[in-house]
Amino acid sequence: MQAQPELKKDLVLIGGGHAHALVLREWGLRSLAGARLTLINPAPAAPYSGMLPGHVAGHYTREELDIDLVKLARFAGARLIIGHATAIDPKAQVISVDGGRRIGYDVASVDIGIHAQMPDISGFVEHASGVKPLDVYAARWQAFLAGVAAGETLAHVAVIGAGVAGVELALAMAYALQSNVDKQVHLIEAGGDITARARSARGPLRAAMRDLGVQLHANATAVRITAGDVELADGTRLNSRFTVGSAGAFAHGWLQQTALPLTPSGFILVDPALQVEGCPGLFAVGDCAEMVHNPRPKAGVFAVRAAPVLAHNLHASLTGGALRPFKPQQDYLKLISMGGKRALAEKWGLAMTLPGLWRWKDYIDRAFMKKFQNLPSKEPERSPKAR
Repeated sequence: MQAQPELKKDLVLIGGGHAHALVLREWGLRSLAGARLTLINPAPAAPYSGMLPGHVAGHYTREELDIDLVKLARFAGARLIIGHATAIDPKAQVISVDGGRRIGYDVASVDIGIHAQMPDISGFVEHASGVKPLDVYAARWQAFLAGVAAGETLAHVAVIGAGVAGVELALAMAYALQSNVDKQVHLIEAGGDITARARSARGPLRAAMRDLGVQLHANATAVRITAGDVELADGTRLNSRFTVGSAGAFAHGWLQQTALPLTPSGFILVDPALQVEGCPGLFAVGDCAEMVHNPRPKAGVFAVRAAPVLAHNLHASLTGGALRPFKPQQDYLKLISMGGKRALAEKWGLAMTLPGLWRWKDYIDRAFMKKFQNLPSKEPERSPKAR
């Protein structure tokens, strides 16, 4: 029997987001002979967003929050480059990494997430953190808690943005600080109320906020942040030694310097197969991508659901196979943490709080993380023949 010719192609994953983590796991199970896999990520671990509120509240350790990319890359037989991607040239098929390194690719995918920095607010860069990147925020939160415990700083915090993520974080921080009699937790919202998509979710969330002492400042705009307070447009000053921005999802600025097709907000435009429009062999997934044919909110569930389609399409691009479309669901179940070990479920505009919902969320989150902790046995390499 004549041996299959080797592909000798490079597949490069930019970013260790949820979809890419699942692609790495799939590659470790069923790698493709002749294809070299590379992962580029700023850190050797990637935090799982679903467990962030639980980590902030103190239910999970920092280690439980992280996907170990070193272990995962080793399992996948991939080389891991620790660094920030700074440019992509889709014509030359080259990725630039900080430090001047250039990585060529035959097929590549971008899964770099978003950030929540708010530089338009005076003092934000110097005195506040965006909730994303998650690893930066989580590290600063732990340092703040240590300072509070040591008596070096006051337990005064503020969250800008009262969407679901902002409410979850405010409740989690209030829960973590509940033993401090002088704690202050401020939730700042430009609109008139918390902005949970289901109206029926607002009552239970407001009740949880009252129970934990979270103060909602509605119709309020933060204009300046210092080391000790947040100033609102009406002149009000709110005490805060730890301020976090959760009022939006923003694309990473370096994408604007590329020739990639972007939305006006800077997100990468992709077609139904998750391929970057006009850039064969280049894909994007997760929060950094925008499916113009089927727009969806920025939520990790869509990245997770897209992973099998992405894995197939990366293989197909390497072997000349047919691409599959990604068909995201119209709605999804949202399990919202409420500070302590309680959760609210919301879908189709309906919300409920029931005993056991937090345990269910905890089970789902831990099951997802176990995919990367308890890695299964590998299967033989696939030949380069297209499936």
